[in-house]
Amino acid sequence: KAFSAGADLAFLEKVTEMGAEENYRHSLSLMRLFHRLYTFPKPTVAAVNGPAVAGGAGLATACDLVVMDAGAQLGYTEVKIGFVAALVSVILVRAVGEKVAKDLLLTGRLIGAEEAKALGLVNRVAPPGKALEEAVALAEEVAKNAPTSLRLSKELLLALPGMGLEDGFRLAALANAWVRETGDLKEGIRAFFEKRPPRF
Repeated sequence: KAFSAGADLAFLEKVTEMGAEENYRHSLSLMRLFHRLYTFPKPTVAAVNGPAVAGGAGLATACDLVVMDAGAQLGYTEVKIGFVAALVSVILVRAVGEKVAKDLLLTGRLIGAEEAKALGLVNRVAPPGKALEEAVALAEEVAKNAPTSLRLSKELLLALPGMGLEDGFRLAALANAWVRETGDLKEGIRAFFEKRPPRF
C-alpha cells in the first residue's frame, strides 16, 4: 500500500520523446497543480499511509498539514532515475531550508516518519494503520475554526517568507485590522460570551 509512488514511469519514458514545447506545456500543467494545492484557500491535510516518493512526496509537501504513518517513508527520488524534483523544490526549500532541501534532493534518500517530522515535513506521526483516521481528526479540528481566519492565516503564511521585516509587519497589521470587521470575529466573540460553540 502506497500513498503515492509518483509519476507513471511508462509516461516518463514517453516524455523523453516529446518535443520541447509539449514538455513545457506538460510541466506548466504540473506547476499549476502544485501551485493550486500549495495556495489553496482552505487548509489541506495529507494522510501518508505508505511510501510517498517522487511526485507523491511532492503532493504531501504541498499540503498544509501532514499526518504520516509511523512505518511510512518519504523521498524525493527523482535524481535516481535522471529526473529532477524541480517543481517540488520550490515548496521544499521554503519548508525545510536550503541545506536540508539539498540533502533530500541530491541524495534522493528515503526518510522515515520520525525524521520527516523532525525536519518539519510532517506535523504528526500516527501509529501504524492510523494515518487516515488521525488526518481526518486533524481536519475536523481545523474545520471548527473561523473560515475567514483560516484563509487569512494561509495568505499571510504564503506572503511573509518573501517579505522584509517592516513590510511583513505592515501586512500583518492590515490583516489584523481587516479581520476585526468580519462576521466571523463578531460570531466568535458573541459565542464566547454566550458560552457556546461558534456557528461559523
